[in-house]
Amino acid sequence: MSSLIQSTTQTTLSGIGNLIKLLPTGTVFLFQFLNPLLTNNGQCDPINKYLSSILIAACGISCCFASFTDSYVGSDDGVTHYGIVTSSGLWPASSSQDLSSYGLRVGDFVHAFCAVLVFAIVVLLDPNSVQCYYPSFDSTQKALMMALPPVVGVVTGAIFAVFPNNRHGIGYPLDLILTPSSASA
Repeated sequence: MSSLIQSTTQTTLSGIGNLIKLLPTGTVFLFQFLNPLLTNNGQCDPINKYLSSILIAACGISCCFASFTDSYVGSDDGVTHYGIVTSSGLWPASSSQDLSSYGLRVGDFVHAFCAVLVFAIVVLLDPNSVQCYYPSFDSTQKALMMALPPVVGVVTGAIFAVFPNNRHGIGYPLDLILTPSSASA
């Protein structure tokens, strides 16, 4: 019984950890910083809507793109190398190492979709975005928007338990980056 509880706890904490590292914090910070400026604090003119839409699209693309990056420590030089995940490994690839274990997986697409979904929830909960795009939001719709984040959090947490994220993209501390021999998990 104790090992079952420990296993369940470990799976839950692993899923929560994957959820925390789902969104690139720099992207969310950039959105939170620029959105009030671009939406004119929710009092949008058409140009504000266009500029805010460009920001939302760029940040969404950034969240998606981050799911397809990875890094490794070179065995010959000890330097951290970053790359974009492809079907055959990392690009640009080091000529001295076999990086085929870093190839594209189904879980990468699942994580990219979930990252964009969670970022969309962040956008939908931002008061400036709501005021700009949906100024006549009534109380029943607000209740739906308050219930949506926990539901999406539970669903994405469950998805991350099924598809754990083994990628170590741009921005991870050096001590958390795996060597290529241990990345095949």
